[in-house]
Amino acid sequence: MGYQKEAWVTQLEESVNTLEKLQAYVTVSPGEKKGIEEAEKGHVRWGTTPYFASLMDPEDPGCPIRRQIIPSVLEKENRYGVENYLAWKENRLTSETRPDCIARQYHDRIAFLVTDMCAMYCRHCFRKELVVVREVRFRFDIEEGLQWIRDHGEIRDVLVTGGDPFVLSDDKLGWLVAKLREIPHVEMIRFGTRTPIVLPHRITPGLKEVLSGYHRVPIWINTQCNHPGEITEQTARAVYDLLSCGVQVGNQAVLLKGINDDTETFRALHQKLLSIRIRPYYLFYCEPAPGIDHFRTPVEKGAELIRDAIRGHTSGLAQPMYVVATSIGKIMLMPYYSYVEKNDREYTLRNYKGEITTLPNIPD
Repeated sequence: MGYQKEAWVTQLEESVNTLEKLQAYVTVSPGEKKGIEEAEKGHVRWGTTPYFASLMDPEDPGCPIRRQIIPSVLEKENRYGVENYLAWKENRLTSETRPDCIARQYHDRIAFLVTDMCAMYCRHCFRKELVVVREVRFRFDIEEGLQWIRDHGEIRDVLVTGGDPFVLSDDKLGWLVAKLREIPHVEMIRFGTRTPIVLPHRITPGLKEVLSGYHRVPIWINTQCNHPGEITEQTARAVYDLLSCGVQVGNQAVLLKGINDDTETFRALHQKLLSIRIRPYYLFYCEPAPGIDHFRTPVEKGAELIRDAIRGHTSGLAQPMYVVATSIGKIMLMPYYSYVEKNDREYTLRNYKGEITTLPNIPD
């Protein structure tokens, strides 16, 4: 019997990454065609899996899934983006000597970049310089990264990212997990992957074997889902399979203008995530990476959405933490909307309906 490719490998090989392939899924608008031509002229990566491409609205260029997939001429505009963003964000200009594959904002945890390949090249990617535009080139020497982690006993938490680490083979991921678990001071391994959303076929028996089993060093996964239209039965099954082998799954949505910045969509996204057992974790303000100005909202928008779409309107389990990622770590962007005023005697508080109550002011 001949070798049969796994479905996820076929999906990657048949990536929808040319105008001709895209036309099998949607009626391409003149603006989209121009965006694709500009991207290809500049050798800018774009594309997604046939599975995720099938979720696009075939006639609406404003479709939230289409806008995450198809290049736009607006990517050439850069009023608010920080030039050389990754060097700033990942503290690559400091005196500390680190391999290319190690990014650091915290004392006890790091991001371990193991590839620049993805199943889908998100147009809003904060590592756009590395993964999409490829103006920045890193050396992904995983052995060098492992040795750096071994030599730094303060590192207790390793986020494996990229690119998307789940485009690597089961054997490579199994080897990497085993090597990280051999390091005595590593207490937790996290994977950042969009495959449960854009390539649920990747959650195979072989991958589950790599991830499963009780161990002193647990594995956690955070994915990225930005719109309720991205959630399907295939994703629900993939998440259940991950949970069944002992891996918790969280979501790190990105606040994107015209995609998830209205209350109805925002509430539906977070309710639907819970319905398939994904716990909302972070809502990220769109980072100041170059070329993604057209996705930005006012900073206050995320907190307003949590106030108006989640708090009191659905389960508190649906509420993510609203943050912005910076070179000095993630910073909360939640104002005290519920706190009205205080005096020596009491606090005055307001709920999601605008109703008022009080709380005693307890002296220190």
